[in-house]
Amino acid sequence: MDYKMKENMNYMQISLPNYSYTLNLEKNFIYWDTVTPMYDHLPYCFVYCAMYVILVFSGKYYLSDKPKFDLRRWLALWSLMLATFSVLGFLRMGSEMYHTLSNYGFYNSICVPNFLTQDSVAAFWTFLFTLSKVVELGDTAFIVLRKQPLIFLHWYHHITVLLYTWYSYTETSATGRWFTTMNLFVHSWMYSYYALKAMGFSPPKWVAITITTLQLTQMILGCVIIIAAYLYRQTNECNVTPYNIKLSMMMYFSYFILFARFFQQAYLSNKLGNKAKKAYANETSSNDKFKMK
Repeated sequence: MDYKMKENMNYMQISLPNYSYTLNLEKNFIYWDTVTPMYDHLPYCFVYCAMYVILVFSGKYYLSDKPKFDLRRWLALWSLMLATFSVLGFLRMGSEMYHTLSNYGFYNSICVPNFLTQDSVAAFWTFLFTLSKVVELGDTAFIVLRKQPLIFLHWYHHITVLLYTWYSYTETSATGRWFTTMNLFVHSWMYSYYALKAMGFSPPKWVAITITTLQLTQMILGCVIIIAAYLYRQTNECNVTPYNIKLSMMMYFSYFILFARFFQQAYLSNKLGNKAKKAYANETSSNDKFKMK
């Protein structure tokens, strides 16, 4: 991959959001300094995923005849930290997204990766967002240790999001602006909800329905963004590779199917069995993440 070619892409220089305050880490961050190390590290992501699967299912087997751990306080702290990260990240990325859409339009928001190449603040938070997908593998530890039901959507989602997000970062994919911002927005609400549940609060059912609806909306918008990128590539310069478009479409569409099935079972089916109800209750209380990247 020729990163210098990407770095010298002849995109117009555009204005940046007027951030009221920036940290030195944000000011001094240079996206291009991280691309090669991240690309070289990409194969290790497959190792992380393999280790994740081995530990998760071997852990479930080992604990099958042992008492479960409570860990409620640790779960509350974990969820609160991830909620805080998501809120802060969304405030930064949301500001950049609003600025781009307001001043340069929909095409630029999908096809021009200036949020990485020109905006050190947005690039810094995109970098942290990418790394956070490794950290979020820890979510499953609470499910395994508390002996909660582990559904396919949970671990499938963790693996595919990690691999795709890391790959897209090294590709300087312009659609990452949308995917990162949407994911941080949904996570802000979702992790806050899980933190409240772990702390012993009982939010009304409509809150859970709203969060699942946001997740479904995220998948639909993700597909719309991917289709738009594909169409723009037919007539314009658009910094999203055909391979990336294929991967993201498969990922988002599969998520939509799985989330829609979950929504139907949890909220719409009159024949929802006790097992499904229990699995849903356990998933929400154990911080199972139903999200994109």
